[in-house]
Amino acid sequence: MTEDVVTAEADRTLAEVGALMRDHNVGSVVVLEGGRQVAIVTDRDLALAVVADGVDSAEPVGRHATRPLVTGDVQMELEEAAALMVQHRIRRLPVVDGDRLAGIATLDDLAVRAGDLKLAQQMTAEVARAALPEFFFHQRGG
Repeated sequence: MTEDVVTAEADRTLAEVGALMRDHNVGSVVVLEGGRQVAIVTDRDLALAVVADGVDSAEPVGRHATRPLVTGDVQMELEEAAALMVQHRIRRLPVVDGDRLAGIATLDDLAVRAGDLKLAQQMTAEVARAALPEFFFHQRGG
């Protein structure tokens, strides 16, 4: 898990959040409302909204963030986190300690933490297949 999570209030613009991602070299930002985590926006979300859909980059990020926010608990086991990611088809899992945002777990984090290359590859493949089913479908010639 990465403890330094980049956050932004829901009224920040898509452009401002994109700049945060660039400046902090991250692929996601947890969106807050009144200081409380409520959603997440990824670099892919920004690309699809602004580039593919032609949304004005001055729009609030809260309109384009994924809700509800799926979170894990700091006490959960690695396998539980991976199962949540597969179930919800996500590649980033904000981790909370009570009401406090404690960090974010990514596919890379899971792979490194597993310490077992074969298990890490299996977990990463399962989450990636769930998060990107159209990619894997097309790769098999579907």
